Amino acid sequence: MDTNIWIDAHRQKFCDLADQIWQFAEIRFQENQSAGLLADTLQAEGFTVERGIADIPTAFVASYGAGKPVIAILGEYDALPGLSQDRTCYKKPLIAGGNGHGCGHNLLGVGSLLATLAVQQAIQSGVVQGSVRYYGCPAEESGAGKAFMVQAGAFDGVDLALTWHPGSFNATVSINMLARLMMFFKFHGKAAHAAADPYNGRSALDAVELMNIGVNYLREHMLPDARIHYVITNGGDVPNVVPAEAESWYNIRAPKLHQVQELYARVVNVAKGAALMTGTELEIDFHSGVSNLLLNDTINQVLHAQMQRIGAPQFGTDDNQFAGELAKTFPKGSGEMFARLLGAEGGKLIAAFKDNPLAPQILPLFKSSVTMPGSTDVGDVSWVTPTGQIQATCQAFGTPAHSWQLVAQSGMSIGHKGMLFAGKVLAATALEFMTRSELLERARTEFKNQIQAMPYQSPIPDGVRPPIHRQASAREFATG
Repeated sequence: MDTNIWIDAHRQKFCDLADQIWQFAEIRFQENQSAGLLADTLQAEGFTVERGIADIPTAFVASYGAGKPVIAILGEYDALPGLSQDRTCYKKPLIAGGNGHGCGHNLLGVGSLLATLAVQQAIQSGVVQGSVRYYGCPAEESGAGKAFMVQAGAFDGVDLALTWHPGSFNATVSINMLARLMMFFKFHGKAAHAAADPYNGRSALDAVELMNIGVNYLREHMLPDARIHYVITNGGDVPNVVPAEAESWYNIRAPKLHQVQELYARVVNVAKGAALMTGTELEIDFHSGVSNLLLNDTINQVLHAQMQRIGAPQFGTDDNQFAGELAKTFPKGSGEMFARLLGAEGGKLIAAFKDNPLAPQILPLFKSSVTMPGSTDVGDVSWVTPTGQIQATCQAFGTPAHSWQLVAQSGMSIGHKGMLFAGKVLAATALEFMTRSELLERARTEFKNQIQAMPYQSPIPDGVRPPIHRQASAREFATG
C-alpha cells in the first residue's frame, strides 16, 4: 500500500482540520475544542480513545490494531497567548490580545494525525501487523504535558515514538535540547505601614529581590550552556505598605537533567538565604520539568531515507511571493542561530535563502554535539522509548519563533504543504519499522545502550500535579 497516495487523496480534509485548530488557537491545558476534534476524528475512524490521561482533561491516547510492534506518533495542538494574527504579510491581529499558533502546533497535531490514519490503512489492508497509537499531547508550551503523561505510565509498552515539528527547512537533525525545571518562589512576610512602622514589617519583596541578586551572582559559577531566567509575578500592591506576599517565577535549564537538578538545589539555597536575611517564610510551588532530548540514530536514519524518497514539499509562486514579502518584516539576523547549529550547512542555507526563503531541498542527515538553547517535553518520551524527529518546511527561513509571522504561515498553504510532507514521512517510517523487525531491534538496542549508564528519572517530583490551575495571564508562559 502506498500511504502517499492515500494522504494525497485526503489532503483537503487534513488541511481543513489544521485550519480549524488554527482558528481555535487554544492555550495550554485549555485545548478542549482542539483535543476534542482530534480525538473524535480518530474515534470515528475506529480507534479506541482514552481521554483525560495523567489527570489532564485535554490529553488522550487513541489506539488501533493489536500486538507488537506498538508505534507511537506524537501530536501537539496548543497555541500561544497574545499572538492572534490573520493570514497576511503584515501584522493584523484577528482578535486584539488573542491567541495564535506561533509554533505551528495546529500543523503538528494534524500532520501526526494523518500519519496515524495512514498507518491504520496499512494495518486494515494487511500490509503490516501491530498497533499504532496517536498521543494527544497538550501544553507543550510551558506545561510539560508529555512529561506528566510519561510519569503516569502512558508510554508503557511503546516500541518506538515518532514526531516532527514545523520549521524553516527539511531535515533530520540529531541535537540535544536543554533540560528545564520551572517553579515559583513565594515569600511570606508581614505587612506594615511603610512610613509609620516599617520596623514591624517583614518585606516579602525584599526577599524576592535579594534572591534575584544572589542568583545573578551565581551565574558566574554555573555551566556556560546553563540558563536561568525569572520574572517577578507579585511584588506587592502599593509602595506605602510593606509587602507581605511576593513571588518570582523561575526557569532553570542545563544540557543534562542531573545538571539542572544540581543547579536547582543551589538556587533553592539562595532562596533560603534570602528568607533568612529578611525574616520571611519561603514556599516553593514546583510547576513542571522536562528532560533533555535523547534522539535515536537508527530511527533518524530511516526518517531521513524516507524524506529523500518522498521528496521535499514544493511551493508555488504565490507561496514564494508571500514568504518574500513576509521576510522583509523579520528582525535582522533571523535564522542565524539555526545556521550556527548546522555549521557548514548553515552557511549554505543563508546563501540559498537570500533569493528563495522557502527551503526547496532536504538537508543532509546531521548530528551535532552542540546543545540547542531551548527545551521540549519530547525529551521525556525519548528517555522511555526510542524516539526520532524531523523538521519540515512550514515557514520561510528566518521566521522568528513564537511570532505573528509564524502564525500567519501556519494557517495557509505554506504550512499545509510542510504538514502533508511530514505526515507522509512519519507514516512511511512507521511502516518500515513494522515490517522490518531487525531494524526495530537495532533501534531498541541502541536505546538500551544509551540509557544503561543513566536510566530515566522524571524531572517532576512525586506528588506534583499538572499545573492546570496556573492560567492567570499571558505572563505565565515560558515557552521553548
